[in-house]
Amino acid sequence: MKFTANTAQLAKACQNVQRAVASKNSSIPAIEGILLDARGNRLYLTGYDLEVGIKTAIEAQIDEEGAIILNDQLLCDILRRLPGEFVEIEADDRFLTEIRCGETKFSLIGIDAQEYPELPSVTGGEPVLVEQEILRDMVRQTIFATATTESKAIYTGIEFEIENNGLRLVAVDGFRLAIRSEKIDYTGEKLCFVVPSKTLSEVVKLTGEENEPIRIGVGRRHIVFEIDGYSVVSRLLDGEFLNYRESIPSVNNLKVKVNTKLFIDSIERTSLLINDRVKSPIKCIFDTESIRISSTTALGSANDRIDAQCEGTGIEIGFNNKYMLDALKACDVDEVTLLLSGPLNPIIILPPQGESFLYMILPVVLK
Repeated sequence: MKFTANTAQLAKACQNVQRAVASKNSSIPAIEGILLDARGNRLYLTGYDLEVGIKTAIEAQIDEEGAIILNDQLLCDILRRLPGEFVEIEADDRFLTEIRCGETKFSLIGIDAQEYPELPSVTGGEPVLVEQEILRDMVRQTIFATATTESKAIYTGIEFEIENNGLRLVAVDGFRLAIRSEKIDYTGEKLCFVVPSKTLSEVVKLTGEENEPIRIGVGRRHIVFEIDGYSVVSRLLDGEFLNYRESIPSVNNLKVKVNTKLFIDSIERTSLLINDRVKSPIKCIFDTESIRISSTTALGSANDRIDAQCEGTGIEIGFNNKYMLDALKACDVDEVTLLLSGPLNPIIILPPQGESFLYMILPVVLK
């Protein structure tokens, strides 16, 4: 194998696919590196940890076709520090690889490309097209509510529901629920699947300001996101996802409208006495025209009050401060609507108009 490529382009491609390279404790040494495959006038780069794979291609002058696996960290570090505009990489039959750029030369021992596992192919029905900014915002506004432990693996991902020109993302971790909905141009059959949060984090990192939409292909067990020349392939999560519609209260005794920033600032102030070692819920008392927020811990107590429009019966209720702040900061609206039905029932956070998001948080019993 022998090729010449633009140094900056190759460095950027390596850094992006490197995020899918397996850790150094893998049982398969080949997936601990980046696969370089020179064919035609393109150089293909792949990182794959058997769960998520990232693949891309850049233009290159191919003098001798071939493939090699190189240590990802070394390759990325070398490319970032090369002095010239172009780099030449050549590998022989013994996998000895030379990297040359001007007067700079490195020699690395690679791994036979035949040992690299093949990325899963995704074939299926009509592809789904979503604007980059829309998907990026939808993931950002739900991913915080995914589970972080594997006790129920299905909840470590986000459920996608696609039908009738609509896309809905749902995340749940047993204590809170996050739902984001948007209109998209899709008229195919109904799709419902769960994508690991790790995969979606990598997809978001690859999005930019380009107008080209993300193309999503969905298979039986795998999914592929095509973004600006990159393909992100991932397994889908198996299992039964929460029937979240049944968990959302249908009757509410109190409706509250409050300025989002004022509510966030007040919770952050009263949370100053709460930390990882000193834990306590925040207490919210909803009156006719205000919300009184307080916390009491071994360090002391804090009290605050903000204006709000309350319609219905007053309620005193406790919440985990982090869960409430995560939801409010994801809203991206100046004012939110809160729905409550009692001190032991969840709180629902909605936009002032429409149904673009819904956040639900379970209460904490106050002592």
